[in-house]
Amino acid sequence: MTERDIPESWSSARATEPDEITRLSRSLPIGDRVSGVPANGSTSKSVKRRKKRNSDKEQGTASTSYGKIPNWMKSWVLWTVLLALIPGSIGFISMAMLLKLPSAPNCPSIFWPLASASVRLHCAQLAASKQTVNDLLQAIALVKQLPENHPLRAEINRNLEEWSRSILQLADQSFQSGKLDEAIATARKIPQNLSADKLVDEQITKWQSIWSKGENIYQKAEEELRQAHSQSAFMVASKLLRVDNKYWQTAKYDQLNRLIVSAREDGEKLAKANGLAEDSGVDNLLKAIKIAESIGQDSYVYQKAQATIPVFGRKILALAQKKLDRRDADEALEIVGKIPASTGLKLEIEDFTAIADAQRNAWIGSVSGLETAIAQAQQIDPSRPVYDKAQKLIARWQLEIEDVANLEKARTLASQGTVSDLNAAIAQARLIPANNPRGSEARQEMGRWRAEAETIEDKPYLERAEQISFIEDVNSLQAAIAEASQIRNGRALYPEARRKIRTWTAKIQRIQDQPYLDQARQIASTGDLASAIKAAEQIASSGRALSGEAQASIDDWRGQVRARENWRKAREVALAGTPEALSEAIQLADRVPSRSLLRNDVNPAIDQWSQQLLDIARSLSESDIVQGIEIAKLVPQGSAAYSAAREQIRNWRELLKPEPEPEPQQFPEESTTTPEQQ
Repeated sequence: MTERDIPESWSSARATEPDEITRLSRSLPIGDRVSGVPANGSTSKSVKRRKKRNSDKEQGTASTSYGKIPNWMKSWVLWTVLLALIPGSIGFISMAMLLKLPSAPNCPSIFWPLASASVRLHCAQLAASKQTVNDLLQAIALVKQLPENHPLRAEINRNLEEWSRSILQLADQSFQSGKLDEAIATARKIPQNLSADKLVDEQITKWQSIWSKGENIYQKAEEELRQAHSQSAFMVASKLLRVDNKYWQTAKYDQLNRLIVSAREDGEKLAKANGLAEDSGVDNLLKAIKIAESIGQDSYVYQKAQATIPVFGRKILALAQKKLDRRDADEALEIVGKIPASTGLKLEIEDFTAIADAQRNAWIGSVSGLETAIAQAQQIDPSRPVYDKAQKLIARWQLEIEDVANLEKARTLASQGTVSDLNAAIAQARLIPANNPRGSEARQEMGRWRAEAETIEDKPYLERAEQISFIEDVNSLQAAIAEASQIRNGRALYPEARRKIRTWTAKIQRIQDQPYLDQARQIASTGDLASAIKAAEQIASSGRALSGEAQASIDDWRGQVRARENWRKAREVALAGTPEALSEAIQLADRVPSRSLLRNDVNPAIDQWSQQLLDIARSLSESDIVQGIEIAKLVPQGSAAYSAAREQIRNWRELLKPEPEPEPQQFPEESTTTPEQQ
């Protein structure tokens, strides 16, 4: 019997029910099931007797019906043929039934309670050959109930072991494809009383351990991604390749890699957004919000991105608040209007807008503006966080309304411009308490009006002083100083009066001290620098107008004294005529300042001494070139002999270079021959 003999719908439950047709076929005698064919064990005599009885009955019936036998029944040929044909047919059929091989059992139609062990085993093997879980379980169910002492028990146990392992293999295939629960459920279908039952728990434990390992690795990689550690996540994900499960090695590993790549890209986006937000510019913050909004919900940094959006929005609010603190309400409101709704700051924006709009009206400075601001602030709901601030502003603005009225009246008085009107305006502004909202503004206005009044009162003193000082002699300047000194300290024109007094005082001092400084300069022109310095020191130490000029002259004269001393020493040293003395003399002479008149004598002397050094070097070079080079180096740069000295040094150094040795000449070897060789 082949596999196609077992229909797919055959089940073990159906296999245990007796087939109705089979029961009926077994309940009938064999002879009744084959019409016209004698049962086993019949003979030809019984057949003849039965035929004779039948013929007698027919004759009786015929004689009764017709009264005579038909002629054809009296033919001996007919009876001869019948007697030869009927027994032959019966024999042929009997032999065919005996020689026919028994057909394979039809497993779905077998009544299993009466089926033999070999039939059960055969049908079980056919079912198991399909290698499906249900068919393998049906195969096990067919044979597992057979007695332990059955002769086929060894074969049955071997098949049970094989089929159980096949079920475990099918379950492992489910496990490898990522269906852990299905694999466990399949494995647990193996009957517990089989020898392979102990393998089930071991295999399930192994599967669960492998699966748990894969899940732990996956979760750890996800945690690294949430911390924005993409490199660490890659390293953790690579451990999935060592998990003993194809599903974790392939599908889950690829899935995790895609998540890591996506998370890294999103992390870079978030880092860029944070970098833009660090600049704290409105445009950069808006760009940062857009970047954070572009990160999808399936990203591991989505929560972080969403958390940063309100932070960026509050930074924009802070920038708007700075503008508002500088009383730039229009700019502040414009900034707030750019904050996107995704920041979730709708209520905060509304509160800020209400306060800013009210303050803008209050800053107009008029009573109507303050009243409008109060009305706007009163509309803020008590449940809002800025309600207390609004109430404080309302109280402040209510005080300001009275202060503004006083200030407007004071400004009206001050606009007349007379001293009395300015004083009246100051008195009106004093009605505003210093701790009131407009107190500081009132004090500023009072200071300005007071300065205007003092300027009007003191300006005539300055004008008269300037007129008196026009002659610019000592008496007129002193009179101008006396006139300007009438302006007291703390008055508006006092700083200007002091500047003019200092100017006039300096002019007086210059007029008084100039003759003494001129006298000192006259003494210096005669060459008596020491006396000139002594005369000018009195002016330099006085701290008067010409003290700086006198000190400059003293410094110049002292420089001339030092230059003379250096020039004198240089000439004395040069008299020795040695290279060392000449070099020292040149150095001393070179200390004379270039602006000094002595420089006309110093420069020719330096040229002369330099030439002497060069001559000495040339003389010594005849016996010692190295010594000549050292002396020639003493010739100073800028002197007339410097170029010649450098050229001479180069020539001497060329002479000191060793001449290259001539290469030895190579002569061809002469061949000598002896008389014997010839």
